[in-house]
Amino acid sequence: MEHARPLPNYLVQRFHGWRATSYTENRAWYKNLAAQGQHPRAMMISCCDSRVHVTSIFGADQGEFFIHRNIANLVPAYEPDGNPHGTSAAVEYAVTALKVAHVIVIGHSNCGGIQGCLDMCTGAAPELEEKSSFVGRWMDILRPGFERVRDIEDPAEQSRALEKQAVVISLENLMSFPFVAEAVKDGSLTLHGLWHDIGEGGVEQYHPDKDTFISI
Repeated sequence: MEHARPLPNYLVQRFHGWRATSYTENRAWYKNLAAQGQHPRAMMISCCDSRVHVTSIFGADQGEFFIHRNIANLVPAYEPDGNPHGTSAAVEYAVTALKVAHVIVIGHSNCGGIQGCLDMCTGAAPELEEKSSFVGRWMDILRPGFERVRDIEDPAEQSRALEKQAVVISLENLMSFPFVAEAVKDGSLTLHGLWHDIGEGGVEQYHPDKDTFISI
């Protein structure tokens, strides 16, 4: 692969620092993780956004979360069409193989993917309408959510509302997976929706009975 290049030096230096400190001080723990395999308690579906660090937010140890990240923390509807589906594959593995007890979808403030969806749905980003746009076709998942917030006039309020709809739509789509619905029905799995305010450091939890997000 002629286009691959060595890591930047600053990452190499950070690796050596980690190896000499964190790894060396916890060598037995790492060897146990490697030998025993992973047994995460929860699957966390979060955005690719580099500012969202779910293990830090919840103080999770290595091996505690099975983490899947994608643009705007979206889960598509169940679609067994024989094509590759990365997010659906991650959900299937977490629920049927790892037997996680919780699937948590966490959205966040100032999400670029959400803004792209708003721009696309309002005609401000025609490039995202092109079939060749991977981002645009992925954000099509959220079009039903846009319809729910289209009448909100304040741009900041509308954006925040759509960020939360990304969580709600994903929870709805999760229930379209037969193995998820079955696990929820028999009580072995619970679904959770969260929204994280990056600037304020807050987390809100979705309450389906009230159809709203409340601070935790």
